[in-house]
Amino acid sequence: MSIVTRFAPSPTGRLHVGNVRTALINWLLARRNDGRFLLRLDDTDRERSSDAHVAAIRDDLAWLGLHPDGEVRQSARTALYDAAFKRLVDAGRIYPAYETPDELGLKRKVQASRGLPPVYDRAALDLTDADRAAFEAEGRRPHWRFRLDTDAAISWHDLVRGSAHIDPAAQSDPVVRRADGSYLYMLPSTVDDIDMGITHVVRGEDHVTNSGVQLQLFAALGAAPPAFAHLPLLADADGGKLSKRLESFDMGTLRDLDVEPQTVAALLARIGTSRPVEPVASVDALIDGFDFGNFGRAQARVDAEDFTALNAKVTHLLPYDAVAARLPSGMDAEAWTAIRPNLTRVSDAEDWWAMIAGDVESMVLPQDRDFINEAGGLLAELDWSDDIWRRWTTQLKVRTGRKGKALFMPLRGALTGRDNGPEMAALLPLIGRERAIHRLTG
Repeated sequence: MSIVTRFAPSPTGRLHVGNVRTALINWLLARRNDGRFLLRLDDTDRERSSDAHVAAIRDDLAWLGLHPDGEVRQSARTALYDAAFKRLVDAGRIYPAYETPDELGLKRKVQASRGLPPVYDRAALDLTDADRAAFEAEGRRPHWRFRLDTDAAISWHDLVRGSAHIDPAAQSDPVVRRADGSYLYMLPSTVDDIDMGITHVVRGEDHVTNSGVQLQLFAALGAAPPAFAHLPLLADADGGKLSKRLESFDMGTLRDLDVEPQTVAALLARIGTSRPVEPVASVDALIDGFDFGNFGRAQARVDAEDFTALNAKVTHLLPYDAVAARLPSGMDAEAWTAIRPNLTRVSDAEDWWAMIAGDVESMVLPQDRDFINEAGGLLAELDWSDDIWRRWTTQLKVRTGRKGKALFMPLRGALTGRDNGPEMAALLPLIGRERAIHRLTG
């Protein structure tokens, strides 16, 4: 069986790390098994969905390297949902209900006062044709519910949680279509999974109850269900639930902060698993070894500092060709290799390049002035070659008797205006002969 997975975001905002984790795990599962990864845009919320958000989702996935093998939009698939809806109505599994939101709210209050769970009482099943006609005459239009089979628990094997079940008797018959004719999540999602040939549904553990209900929908539509894997939800540093409203974990914000896509993928692929979070130069490096057996059930927390620390390590792995278009004009592979170990993010290269190729304010202590003047004079006498730093400092050591920090730190300060940074043996050739002599003697 070829594995087919799907990522099904609602285009009502930018993706956050919780969404991306779901997309990434679906992508890894498909790629690990030579399967297909599909994008389904759940855009049935007409008021909140927008083409701008659709474009942003596509762009974010492409930025992460998670390229779908196909895409569908629920807004274009209403005919499929209507056909399935009719089949289930004809089979007696979907029925009309006429309670208003206020009436349903009152029922829940009464149940709460009696210590009962807020489960719909199925009063609509007792309506006669005359009752329904009377409601229609009042101008009421029905919403439609899927009638759950409550005779036995719904059980399945979850790829993350292990043995899973829900008690359908403890659930309200879910509303699958509103009075205005629009569909809610449950039915379209099931119909799409059948039509798209989805073999594995990977999503957050907040969908466990939905999965139990959808198992009955699959059966009612005569289809074999997919395998389910429910991931523990991510939390922020304080244990709060992540949402699209937490801008610090929004993909747009992370991209603006110059966080690498490999950083996001490396962190989200391993967080909450038994495997260590490690930097990778490509998202493809995460495919081998992917296994649901590595996932735990404990909630994993995400902190902004996690991205910062890992991003530095990822940046240190990036080859010049992968970042060349984002580097300052004139900066070549040699310069990138020299400064890369000192970067937290790629955009920091601009500051280091300005130090190499621009003007700097030399940092020379009064007691080191004579030493720096002598160093400048010696440098002017030497032939310039790639090992200039070694030859220069070796002769300076002999001439002045300085060694260790007393030798190297004043030279760094005079040449770079800083007391730390990349190896001077790599920096000096980049600074160049004339510029270096000027900084020492100018």
